[in-house]
Amino acid sequence: MRLIKRENRTGVFLIILAFCLLLPIAVMAAGPERVSINPMNPENLTVTSGKSMILESQNSIKRFSIAEPKIADVIVLTPKQVYLTGKTPGVTSLTFWGEGDKLSAVFDVEVTPNVASLKDKLHKVFPNEKGIQVTTSQDSIVLTGSVSNAATMAQVLSIAESYSPSGKDKQKLINLMEVGGVQQVMLEVRVSEMSKSLGRKLGVNFSAIGRAGRDGTLSFVSALTSPATIPAGVLAGTKISRDVTWTALVDALKDRGLIKVLAEPTLITMSGKKANFLAGGEYPVPIPQAQTATNQTIAIEYKTFGVSLNFTPTVLGNGRISMDVAPEVSDLDFSNSVLLSGYVVPGLTVRRVSTSVELADGQSFAVAGLLKDDVRESVDKIPFLGDIPVLGVLFRSSEFKKNETELVIIVTPHLVKPVDLAKQTLPTDQFVEPNDLEFYLLGREEGLGGGRTRTNADSGPPVAGGGGLDGDFGHILP
Repeated sequence: MRLIKRENRTGVFLIILAFCLLLPIAVMAAGPERVSINPMNPENLTVTSGKSMILESQNSIKRFSIAEPKIADVIVLTPKQVYLTGKTPGVTSLTFWGEGDKLSAVFDVEVTPNVASLKDKLHKVFPNEKGIQVTTSQDSIVLTGSVSNAATMAQVLSIAESYSPSGKDKQKLINLMEVGGVQQVMLEVRVSEMSKSLGRKLGVNFSAIGRAGRDGTLSFVSALTSPATIPAGVLAGTKISRDVTWTALVDALKDRGLIKVLAEPTLITMSGKKANFLAGGEYPVPIPQAQTATNQTIAIEYKTFGVSLNFTPTVLGNGRISMDVAPEVSDLDFSNSVLLSGYVVPGLTVRRVSTSVELADGQSFAVAGLLKDDVRESVDKIPFLGDIPVLGVLFRSSEFKKNETELVIIVTPHLVKPVDLAKQTLPTDQFVEPNDLEFYLLGREEGLGGGRTRTNADSGPPVAGGGGLDGDFGHILP
């Protein structure tokens, strides 16, 4: 029994002894980094901002000097140990003197930013982004690796700027990251409009001009329609009775109108880059400049019209695309023209939208729509006479106009990659030039083929016969 107790005491003693021997080693491992320096062979020292290290020298150190105390701090622990602490990112020099005030060694000390907390923050915020790497270069933070999309890159940069040594100084943040996946976006926009109009006119107008007395004249004009300018749909007649000239105008007109507008612009750009597209023209607008007593200087400024498209896409995660899009379809409208300095400047009929949407690859969204129904009625009449039933139609002019418009604008984004030109079909691929017989005698704008190849023979398979403009057309992507 005593033997067992003695063996237990011996085991406990050995455990306590081992713990006492390992405790200083653990404390040393958890403490500041220890670096042995050789004054005869000085090296560059690198310490992290806010961290420290112990420099152990083979010879005694009597005196030291730090060139920039704001960058690093030095404390002598023992004649052969120096405590070095990094304060602010930067580069400075550390000089040691030994026995007899003799120059011992000069070290270059580089204090780097502390990126450990930045790495931990990025790992917590973006756990699925495994390719982000954070390093340092002097007093700058360097981001390398790859991210899944441009939106994540912007968020990573925003977080890294807050950890920059100079606050949000972008010059202290070096971005070498790459965006993986497909980053090219093709946007298809469809502008579809149908406009119908209906107009009806009915009116009877007359005028009388005769003599009043010996030297005067007497005239009467209903002013419902000017006899000087007779528009379409007006029946005019004139009769001279003695000294009176009678003129009658019968205005009866019914018209219908139909307008169809279909524009489908397509544009491709990189994620985060703005792209512009215009298929149309420019019309001149006179701008009055300096004016003198004899003449006036007129400058010409050009305004664009046609089908235009402006958009800026941003590729998000999981195949989603966020974009700012602004399509526009405009036409010259001479019915709303103005006369400026002797020049006729037409107006514009514009369909325009500017919005921001988020869609998945291949999804479509109606970003704008319009349903418009206008009805206008106007009646010009002679008081009292125009209100007489049945006969009052001879003393009044009525006009009725109705316009119906329906407009829809649809956008569809796609993530795309370049393809081989041989796999694409161009709008000109099916065109065959006519020969002299087909052009002069048959009056054809396109040839019938007959084994001839098209003009652009390198963009796809040869065409045996003329395809014409009927059927499928456009730029087809496989």
